[in-house]
Amino acid sequence: METSEQGRSALKRRAIMEAATSAFMNKGYSGTSMDDIAKLAAVSKQTVYKHFSDKEKLFAEIVLATTDRIDGMIDTVADIPADADTLEENLTRLAHRFLTTLTQPQVLQLRRLVIANADTFPELGADWYEQGFERVLATLATSLQHLADRGLLRIDEPLLAANHFSGLLLWIPVNKAMFHGSPQHTEAELDHYATAGVRAFLAAYR
Repeated sequence: METSEQGRSALKRRAIMEAATSAFMNKGYSGTSMDDIAKLAAVSKQTVYKHFSDKEKLFAEIVLATTDRIDGMIDTVADIPADADTLEENLTRLAHRFLTTLTQPQVLQLRRLVIANADTFPELGADWYEQGFERVLATLATSLQHLADRGLLRIDEPLLAANHFSGLLLWIPVNKAMFHGSPQHTEAELDHYATAGVRAFLAAYR
């Protein structure tokens, strides 16, 4: 019986988080009420408060839960083959993974939402960056240093190089998304950004 109740409770919690995510994305943080969330989740407002004491805690949990998606990217970044003949190919493959993960419409919408509320929740924005993208950059910096140690790249500041790599890839599509909504980029566009970004990076660091 207890397991069954725990299962129902977990399902309700998931439904609340999914409903809140949708509401926050569509109406913003300030425009969303706990009543809105309860209605979308098809539960009572009392049930919402049973799982989340207030809207701020619910918002924070939704934001920080997305950092779990970064783990797969960290594994990819940590394993760049140190092969001179396939270096550009391997980096381009990594670049494409960067782009497909970080230009997903929901990721871009959440980024915009966090930025919009950065003054209200500065610690949340910092936590989201540190637990997510900053972890990727730190891992990428280590991988790039390993490539430099093998004589494949010329790098003095690995973390700066990691920021250059990501910036060359993400500057155009992410800034477009921030000002034009969250457009769905085509595979051809992502391939172009990946290829051009890696070539520019290698021109500077090889």
